[in-house]
Parts: sequence; structure tokens; C-alpha cells
Amino acid sequence: MTAIAQKRVLIFSKTQGFRHSSIEKGAQVLKQLLDKEKITSDHSEDAGLFTDQGLKKYDAIIFLSTTGNILDETQQDAFVRYIQSGKGFVGIHAATDTEFDWPWYNGLVGAYFASHPAVQNAKIDVVDRKHIATKHLDPVWWHKDEWYNFKDVKEGLHVLMNLDEKSYNGGKMGDQHPISWSQNYDGGKVFYTGLGHTEESYDEPAFQKHLIGGILSVLPKK
Repeated sequence: MTAIAQKRVLIFSKTQGFRHSSIEKGAQVLKQLLDKEKITSDHSEDAGLFTDQGLKKYDAIIFLSTTGNILDETQQDAFVRYIQSGKGFVGIHAATDTEFDWPWYNGLVGAYFASHPAVQNAKIDVVDRKHIATKHLDPVWWHKDEWYNFKDVKEGLHVLMNLDEKSYNGGKMGDQHPISWSQNYDGGKVFYTGLGHTEESYDEPAFQKHLIGGILSVLPKK
């Protein structure tokens, strides 16, 4: 059994605001992708898992289109200690529409959701084609999704993909419109992608590779 075979990931999708209809499909696809990598996964919406004891068996936590304030202060504290212990975090789509009153989380996820236009095709410029989440992509990726405009974007994020606002209607960030990024934060590793609004996107092989690459990139090496 290889070291990667012992990894375990929590897919967390609790919502206190808007609920994406793609959550169930996304969780199912994530589980399949993780199974192929021999990584065990659990899907839950129970914030009661966020204790030192409840989280310690997981190597990474995925926030799958979470929304609103989903953790109380005690659960937040446990999550902070979890990341500080060197574990990984993956945010998908509405993970940036979560915990607006918690500055530490803003630093972790990298930005907050501000607004979005209608679902449409857009041109993505793949800035980093060496990262495991993007190395399979061509320099330009056309993809249909719901494109977030962000606020409170953290400085120093390692941008993996940037949206070309000239290619679609409703962009409000100008030339610098990151849509996927990675970073090291407070002891842990972080990957975020703004894609994943639609159920159909989870059937797209390029997006599946983007997701599993992002997850693998945050897993502790030990």
C-alpha cells in the first residue's frame, strides 16, 4: 500500500445561504475521482465534525460550494488548528461565498464573492501550466460556467488561471481577474477554483483533472 492510499479527505458542503443544485453531483464526482487515486473520502454537512478529534483523521478538507456562516466560534478554532497542523484546504466555487465575517477565512480562501453575471462561455488564460491542477490544459481554455467577481482579494496569491473579461459579459475586475489560485497559508496548503457552478461542468474531463489536481496539490507529503 502506497502512502497516498492512506489519505482521507472530507467533502464539506453545508449551506446557510444560496444552495447550488450541483452540490450532490459535485460530491459524487469528487468521490469517484478520489477513489481512482485510492484516497478515502467522506461527504458531510455536519459542522459538528469540526473538532480537533473529528478533523484529525483528514488530510484535506474540501469546501464544495458552501455558503454563509457555517461554523460557530469553537468549530472555527478547531479548523484553524487543523490548518496550522499542516493539512490541506480546497475551495470550490461558492467557498468564497462563505464566512464573510471571519478575516482568517478570507485569508485562507483568498477572496470573497461579490457578484456574478449569467452562466456563459468565457475564455480562461492558463497562467501556470506547470501546476498539477492546470498542466493538462492548453494556454487558453474556453469553459461555460458562472463567473464570479471577487472582492477582498488577498495579495500574493499564486494565480493559476485568469479570466479574460473581454470574452464574456459582466466581468467587473478588469485585466486582473483570477479564477483559480493556490497558496501556503498559516501552515497548510490551499487550492481554490471559481469553476463548478453547473452540474454539467462536473462531467467535463478537463474540469475533473483540474479538481483532482488541486486536491492532490494540498495533501501533506507525509
